[in-house]
Amino acid sequence: MTDQPTATPDRPHDLIGIGIGPFNLSLAALAHGIPTTQEHPHPLTAAFYEQNPAFHWHPGLLIDGATLQVPYLADLVTLADPTSPWSFLNHLRTQDRLYPFYFAERSHIERTEYDAYCRWVSRQLPGLHFGHQVDAIRWNTDRALFEVDFTPLDPQGDAEAPGRSHTRHIALGVGTEPFIPEPLRPLTDAGTLPVIHSADYLHHRKELLDAEHITVIGSGQSGAEIFLDLLRARPHGAEKIHWLARTQAFAPMEYSKLGLEHFTPDYTRYFHALPEAVRDTLVPAQWQLHKGIDTDTITAIHHELYRRTLHGHWPDATLTPGVTVRTAGRIAGNRIELHLEHTQQATRTRLSTDAVVLATGYHERPLDTLLTGIAPHIRRDASHRPRIDETFRLDLDPAVTGHIYVQNAERHTHGVGAPDLGLAAWRSATILNDLTGTTPYPLPRRTAFTTFGLTPHPAPHIPGQHTARTPLDHSR
Repeated sequence: MTDQPTATPDRPHDLIGIGIGPFNLSLAALAHGIPTTQEHPHPLTAAFYEQNPAFHWHPGLLIDGATLQVPYLADLVTLADPTSPWSFLNHLRTQDRLYPFYFAERSHIERTEYDAYCRWVSRQLPGLHFGHQVDAIRWNTDRALFEVDFTPLDPQGDAEAPGRSHTRHIALGVGTEPFIPEPLRPLTDAGTLPVIHSADYLHHRKELLDAEHITVIGSGQSGAEIFLDLLRARPHGAEKIHWLARTQAFAPMEYSKLGLEHFTPDYTRYFHALPEAVRDTLVPAQWQLHKGIDTDTITAIHHELYRRTLHGHWPDATLTPGVTVRTAGRIAGNRIELHLEHTQQATRTRLSTDAVVLATGYHERPLDTLLTGIAPHIRRDASHRPRIDETFRLDLDPAVTGHIYVQNAERHTHGVGAPDLGLAAWRSATILNDLTGTTPYPLPRRTAFTTFGLTPHPAPHIPGQHTARTPLDHSR
C-alpha cells in the first residue's frame, strides 16, 4: 500500500477510508500487506482520514483491570493473516514483552493494552492521516471516481485550507456514538448537572466520587465495570450507590462455545440471507450475546459486596433490574430526581441522587449527512436503511461503478457480529478480496460446527464474479 495524502483525478487512490477506529485500522493494516503481482504490478494506493489528532480507543472506559471480551487473537489482522507484521504478538515482540506475556497465560488482555497496541500500529502504518475532517463525498460520473472533500485541522482543532482527493472506492468506518434515551436527555441537555455518559467516565471520575449519592443506569458490561469501580472506591457502610437496569436481570453474557459461534463468518452469512423482517426480530432478541455482563465481572461485584458484609452490616448499595426511567429532571440545588417504574410490579417511585452515569450504550453513527451527495444513488430497505450486500458494500444504483464499503454500520444486515472485534480481520479481508477482485487473503470455507439452517453452509463470495471494474486496473 502506498501513501499519497491527496490523490488527483489523473492519479486517484484505489481506496479512501473515512474514520480510523479499530475496524478501518484493521483494513489499513491488511491493505498494507497486499503484494504486487504479475497480474496487478501496481501497489494498492490508499489513504485513511480521521478528524481526531491521534488514535484513542474508548479512553473514558480504560478502567484499571478492565479486559477485552474477546481473546487477543481478535487483533487487527491475525484471523486473516497470522504472519502480518501488525499482529498483537509482533507488537509484544517489538516491546521485548513476549516472554512476560507467555508466562502471564492471559487469553483476554486489558483494554489499556489493546489501546496501546492499536496506537502502536497507527503511529507506524503509512497512509493514515489524523487531524483530517471529511466534509462530503460525491460521485463524479464523468471520471467514474468519488470526490472526497476534507478539512485539515491544526493541533488546536482549528480548520486549515480545505482539500479534495479522488478515489475509486471508499470504506466508511465512522463508528458509533453514545446513546442517550429520550427520558434522560433533559439531564444531559442541561449541561450543568453531574450527568455523564459512560464513554466519558474516567474524565469525570473524581467529580463522581465527590458526589454524596451516585446512580448508574444500564445493565451491560460498561455499567457493571463502572459500578464495580465506584463501589471499590467508596467507604465501607457509606457507599450510597444505586445501580438500575431496564433488563429483568443483571444477566451474564452468553459465552458458551456454541453460543460464540454467532460471531463467526458462517453465522454472518446465514443472517444476511434471512428475510429483512426476520433479521429485525432477531437482533433485539439476541441482546445477551453482546449486551450481557462478563461472568468474571459479576463475580468480582458479588465478592466486593460480600466482603463488605464481614462486619455484620450490608453495604449501602442498591441493585435493581426491571426498572425504566420515565422522566428525569433537576430539583433543589443540583440534585437530580429520577421517576422510576418497575415493569413487573407495575409500581412507580422517585429517586433523588447527586450524580448519574448513563451506561446506556451506543448507536451507529448516522451516515446520511456524510453521504448527502450520494443519497440519490443508495438503495434502501423497507425501514429506509441502506441495503448492504454480503461483501459489505452499499447497494448503489448502476450509475455508480465505485464501491462504498461499511464497517460497523451493518448490524441490520449482518447481525450481532457487526461491532465485534473478533470479526474485524475477516471483514477487512472480505472487503480487500472484493476490492481487488483477487484473493490476497484466502478465507476459510467453514468456521462453525453449528449449521444455522436446513440448507448447507453458503459458500464464501468468490472475487471477480461482479462486473464492476476492479481498483487495481490502472489502465485509465
